[in-house]
Amino acid sequence: MEVQNIVADIPVQLPNELFSTLLQNSQFKVERIVSKGHCNAQDEWYEQSDAEWVFLFQGAAILEFAEPYELKKLNAGDYLLIPAYCKHRVDWTDPKQESIWLALHFKEIETI
Repeated sequence: MEVQNIVADIPVQLPNELFSTLLQNSQFKVERIVSKGHCNAQDEWYEQSDAEWVFLFQGAAILEFAEPYELKKLNAGDYLLIPAYCKHRVDWTDPKQESIWLALHFKEIETI
């Protein structure tokens, strides 16, 4: 067993969003995403076959959803379940600080 840290090993310069897989098997993937002013192009959408639970550990972000159209602002500590095949994109992340996401990708299940 090795203790790891979610805020470790973040480069000072982030020319691109940083995606790091922390844990993965055939059922799920846990990934750390670090953004600093990064967003998707206006015509770049995610529409993945797995559900995605995102937790914004640090920073701020705005996610855009296509249908129904909606903007969701997330602040540090906020989390959101994005259903499979839900068309969405990152509209904005705070350019002044790292936004650190924890994303869990999994086959859709019933929520409590």
